[in-house]
Amino acid sequence: MLPRYDGTQSYEWNYTHAPAPLGVDVPPLAGQYEFLGRPVGSPLGVAAGPLLNGAWLLYYAGLGFDVLTYKTVRTRARDCYPLPNVLPVAVEQVSGSEPHVPRASAMNGTWAVSFGMPSMPPEVWKADVRQTRELLAKDKLLSVSVVATEQPGWTITELADDYALAARWAVESGADCVEANFSCPNVCSSDGQLYQHPGDAARCAEAIRAAIGDVPLIIKVGHQVDEAAALAMIDALAPSCTALSMTNSVALPVADENGELLFGGQRRGICGRGIREASIAQTALMHELIRRRGYKLRLIGVGGAFDATDVRRYLAAGAEAVHLATAVMIEPDVAIGIRRAWSNA
Repeated sequence: MLPRYDGTQSYEWNYTHAPAPLGVDVPPLAGQYEFLGRPVGSPLGVAAGPLLNGAWLLYYAGLGFDVLTYKTVRTRARDCYPLPNVLPVAVEQVSGSEPHVPRASAMNGTWAVSFGMPSMPPEVWKADVRQTRELLAKDKLLSVSVVATEQPGWTITELADDYALAARWAVESGADCVEANFSCPNVCSSDGQLYQHPGDAARCAEAIRAAIGDVPLIIKVGHQVDEAAALAMIDALAPSCTALSMTNSVALPVADENGELLFGGQRRGICGRGIREASIAQTALMHELIRRRGYKLRLIGVGGAFDATDVRRYLAAGAEAVHLATAVMIEPDVAIGIRRAWSNA
């Protein structure tokens, strides 16, 4: 029985309780695939979130994923939010315009996430990233997610410099590519809404690019449906980044069975099956806008993918790769199932 996350274990417990890598038979996927210019065995990856450290990363690398994203790290330690870090919600598909979503009594594929982007101290994660890259198979790619840690009184220049420092440390530690998180619906600091402010986003992306040279740079963005705002974001980021990763959940308030708002009334990121349609639609929109502008930006589809049909829909919408998060936490062997279904189609 593969370990499945049920939402009751703390971040700290999970960090030290990764399962050992499994020697399972992973079926190959017919066709040729690339990720940011490098050949890979499939378009399947794990998004930032489930892979808390190298032990978790190596476990999922053995279960059929070719791009593994190390959970978001910082230039200084940050504690996790208190439990509950995930809360099941009762939705079919969300658009982002709902006043709130109701809590569910059991997990049905969609949950509200509340971690707050915790991070181990740099000396811990840098050593772990270095060791992980050494142990990871050469045909697997290691992406490291980074975020700045805003301090009181900081200007955008200081925020950008902190992003750049985290990214440089990730590359020096062995990252094949860097994913800068410009969107987190569970924090109120400026880094959580950076993708919505094109000028500031451009400044941070430029600083990261200068710090990491030619290493591929992915920018993770949140839910965006307004075409004018999406174009402004794309124009700001295209000169510095290689790819956009979307969608970093759909932010909504969560209510209990009596309609009382949870999490102090603050929005939380809704992840899983319930954001699939919104995320695929956003991928298609971004693909069209990038084509219209003539940029070479690539797209990584994230949000609600659980099976081969979902993956194919993302690729048809314009994504180069599809990265899973919720699915891998509740169905760890999901990539093997996708590969088998793909081969039998």
